[in-house]
Amino acid sequence: MKSHLSNRINELAESETLAMMRISRELINKGYDVISLAIGEPDFDTPEPIKQAAIEAINNNFTHYTPVSGIIELRQAICRKLLRDNNLEYKPENIVVSTGAKQAIYNVIMCLVNPGDEVIIPSPYWVSYKEIIKLSEGKAIYIDTDIENDFKITTEQLEAAITPKTKMIIYSSPCNPSGSVYTKSELEAIALVLKKYPSIYIVSDEIYENINFTGEHYSIANFEYIKDRVILVNGVSKSFAMTGWRVGYIAAPSFVAQACDKLQGQVTSCTNSIAQKAAIAALDTDPKKSIELKSMLLAFKERRDIALKMLNEIPNIKTNIPQGAFYILPDVSYYFGKIYNDKIIHDANELCDYLLQNFYIALVPGDAFGNPKTVRISYAISKDRLVEAISRLKKGLNELK
Repeated sequence: MKSHLSNRINELAESETLAMMRISRELINKGYDVISLAIGEPDFDTPEPIKQAAIEAINNNFTHYTPVSGIIELRQAICRKLLRDNNLEYKPENIVVSTGAKQAIYNVIMCLVNPGDEVIIPSPYWVSYKEIIKLSEGKAIYIDTDIENDFKITTEQLEAAITPKTKMIIYSSPCNPSGSVYTKSELEAIALVLKKYPSIYIVSDEIYENINFTGEHYSIANFEYIKDRVILVNGVSKSFAMTGWRVGYIAAPSFVAQACDKLQGQVTSCTNSIAQKAAIAALDTDPKKSIELKSMLLAFKERRDIALKMLNEIPNIKTNIPQGAFYILPDVSYYFGKIYNDKIIHDANELCDYLLQNFYIALVPGDAFGNPKTVRISYAISKDRLVEAISRLKKGLNELK
């Protein structure tokens, strides 16, 4: 019956991270002790004041439709957050609240990219960028990076990728999947290149802003000479352990915000009203003063250090030192061509399948992110389970001949 479906959906890839989670659940349901290092969400609970704001909204019967772009109180809270944390001035008319940052990105690409337009994506990249561009009928142009350069692009690479058809560049910092964080000087160098091309829009995915071990987060929107072409994407999912609440947002030029409001009005309309009230409480929390957020950040850094130490004890694995998010993207290509039970492991996909089926650890192959030499490891998991998972990884790799 696949032939009855649209070409659009038949050509769309399933999210590789969600696929790995689905397979893991199937094995768990069969009774296997699977440890997932594939999931991209904090394993902490939403802080209590945020939950209380949602309960209050329910008790006050705040359960009706809101404006498509979000209630004015939430959009004002986003503006306060951007000024407090990022030194960025926006007005509520520049803000659109969506059902997660993923929808926010979808809205932006659909509103700006025409068929044939080129969108530059530094690789490795978050899995959904390329598929959303595919849905828009744009063309993804990849800039490959490597582990030796901390998975960051150079200005020379960016210049070489730009053509008369370039409409947009999209990237994340801190990065999913590499954990790399662009410094202020690195972003400024990129901004100076883009300054020369006034028709190119910049989508800056900053959803991991507060999971940052450098002590400072910088946004490319801080450079005034390109701010009017920057669409900043953020949300509450990662920073506040609110993945299931589904609240993301953009800060953008008003005409882009209006276009996203128009599109969203035909797709999902407003974000959950109760979650919007909870998001106000989240965004009015100063991350530099919050005990809960500081505790989460310290826990993630401790886990990162544990994972890196254990990975570096495994022969022929290469790692960088990720400065944000909760991922490590080790180069495991040494193990391609190795054999287990007379079966050759050809690539990262087969390596991940081997490790899942035989050692019950779930990783995401780097092909999903545009870097086939790697696998993505999420350390958003308890220390005990993390240590056990990497011990299984070491055992699994050691058994390859």
